[in-house]
Amino acid sequence: MDRRHFLAGIMSTSALPACADAPATSMRAATRPDDLLARSAPDAERLIAAARLGGDISTVVADAHTGEVLESVNPIRLLPPASVAKAVTALYALETLGPDHRFETTLVATGPIREGRLDGDLVLVGGGDPGMDTDGLHDLVEQAKAAGLRAVGGRLLIWDGALPLIERIDPTQPEHVGYNPSISGLNVNFNRVHFAWRRAGTGYETSMEARTERFRPEVSTSRIAVENRTLPVYTYRDGGDVDLWTVARAQLGGSGSRWLPVRNPAQYAGEVLSKLLAYEEVEAPAPERVLRRPQGGAVIARTQSAPLDRIVRSMLRYSTNITAEVLGLASSVRRGLNTGTLDASGAMMTRWLEERAGLGRADFDDHSGLNGTTRVSGLGLVRVLTAAGAEARVRPLMRELTIEADRNIPVQAKTGTLNFASCLAGYFNARSGRPLAFATLTADVERRAGLSVAQRDRPEGGREWARRSRSLQFDLIERWWTVHA
Repeated sequence: MDRRHFLAGIMSTSALPACADAPATSMRAATRPDDLLARSAPDAERLIAAARLGGDISTVVADAHTGEVLESVNPIRLLPPASVAKAVTALYALETLGPDHRFETTLVATGPIREGRLDGDLVLVGGGDPGMDTDGLHDLVEQAKAAGLRAVGGRLLIWDGALPLIERIDPTQPEHVGYNPSISGLNVNFNRVHFAWRRAGTGYETSMEARTERFRPEVSTSRIAVENRTLPVYTYRDGGDVDLWTVARAQLGGSGSRWLPVRNPAQYAGEVLSKLLAYEEVEAPAPERVLRRPQGGAVIARTQSAPLDRIVRSMLRYSTNITAEVLGLASSVRRGLNTGTLDASGAMMTRWLEERAGLGRADFDDHSGLNGTTRVSGLGLVRVLTAAGAEARVRPLMRELTIEADRNIPVQAKTGTLNFASCLAGYFNARSGRPLAFATLTADVERRAGLSVAQRDRPEGGREWARRSRSLQFDLIERWWTVHA
């Protein structure tokens, strides 16, 4: 089992139609009597038993061109997909927004600029760009300065209403984890703030920065205090427009840093913009968040994201939760979402999948898979992967993994991991070149539900369970590669 590992490589692509129904019970592939290699492959049930996972499994492999299900174990059992949900979100976004879609962020002047002074308001208008950062805001300031801006006579307004404000992706996660931030129409630095500390005499010096490679402005919309305790490591309190954190002195050591989530993304973006305006010697008042987008005015600065297909590729490679939620929400808004919750947006994506891929009995509560209440089956995921045109859109953007067996097996897939839930879904070619689509979901839902919030960071036995699950996923692919020629 230890000989298998991930290797980055290049992608491949093909096209495919819809998937056929799966059998109700497990199937063993028929093999030719003279095919000794196929006959020697261990069957799926034996591999599953050897993994000693407990809990449940749902696994399906199908012909990627015809959709014919070749093998399955518990094909319709509903389990958490973890980050494999991002592959579904990728198809939803690509087909709703289009692969060339770009998110736009602008600075709008509501009045004329006379001798460097804006006679009106300066409005930061967010378009949901999941990759916006401090450097991007500085680019806007430079453009505004090039347009002649030296002072703002009116207000400095911040509008983030292009997407609904989501305070956190999953409310059951520990407060301090950076992969569970807020979502809005303005998402600067993935809505995270960089907390750093170092020992100074008998105490500590701390900083909270909107850090990028070029700039490190300190912010006051996120504040932290060092307290004399051992546990909990972090606490959080909503201070209105300010995120108030504390950290346990006993956990700090000499020095270090980590990213903390931002819960007030508009205020955070506004403060960073204000600092950058001051850096470029542009006078402006304190920023104010507005709920209604100001009408009229002229765009004096504009930045655009990378095209959507590049954003999707990055999301699938680095599994960024905030990107998945932005893409899912933006797609649902395009389709008429009128309830600003992740659950409502996930339900809209579920209905779309039912129509698009014949997906039944699934329930997506978010778009990233971070929320452990989302449910889908192995058959459901394979139906998505083998829906007409899906492979051509998604497979080239997936990360390529290499399973080291008797012969290296390139696999284009998305991984997913939560506490006691591990999944893998994607595409590969059998040894004969036959294209296959697959999904394997494993989960011990009862064991996962028994974890306290404090245990969710690193539960006892979780790492070993995940290792056995991943090894099982690789063993199944090696079997399918051998048998389904």
